[in-house]
Amino acid sequence: MSAEGLRAVDGLKLPEEYRTLLRPGETETDFCGNAHHLPRFFYEISSWQEAHEIRLAPHFTLAELMLVDCREARLLVSQFPHYVPCAIVLLAKFLEDFRREVDAPVFISANGGYRSPAHQISGAKSIHAWGTAANIYRVGDTFLSDAKSIEKYRAIAASLGPAVFVRPFGSERVQTDDHLHIDLGFASLTPREWSEAS
Repeated sequence: MSAEGLRAVDGLKLPEEYRTLLRPGETETDFCGNAHHLPRFFYEISSWQEAHEIRLAPHFTLAELMLVDCREARLLVSQFPHYVPCAIVLLAKFLEDFRREVDAPVFISANGGYRSPAHQISGAKSIHAWGTAANIYRVGDTFLSDAKSIEKYRAIAASLGPAVFVRPFGSERVQTDDHLHIDLGFASLTPREWSEAS
């Protein structure tokens, strides 16, 4: 199933229990104190089967970019529908470009794609709450767990465009030592049929 069948919804019109967890359009500050609006528009996913069938790019299903564990809010883990920011399609396109450059399968960690603002890992301060970040733990047969592998693939990812940020190897907060963190910034996507005015 292609991404064309995805159903976009305005997060402000979701039931209150979802709005409380997803916080559509609310302002949040990042770790540097900069203010950003959380995603307002989401794709509604009706089941895990649908998530596994929807290809956002030739080599990436939606399920790969929304797999989370028990640290996610219970409602967002155990019940459908699930909601993912519309900007996740931008991330999938970038990951497909990255896969083409490395000429090997790319593996996303659990909790390494979209995480809601209610997720216990960094919550709304994490760029993962925008659906524009991925943590890659393996490329082909190479596990990204040392400076050499992380820096090799970091250089390839960073070469794909100025909007791409890739954390360097290291143990500080803005670094990584056990995966490749790639993000496209605090991007959001408004579907054509929706207005941001209301």
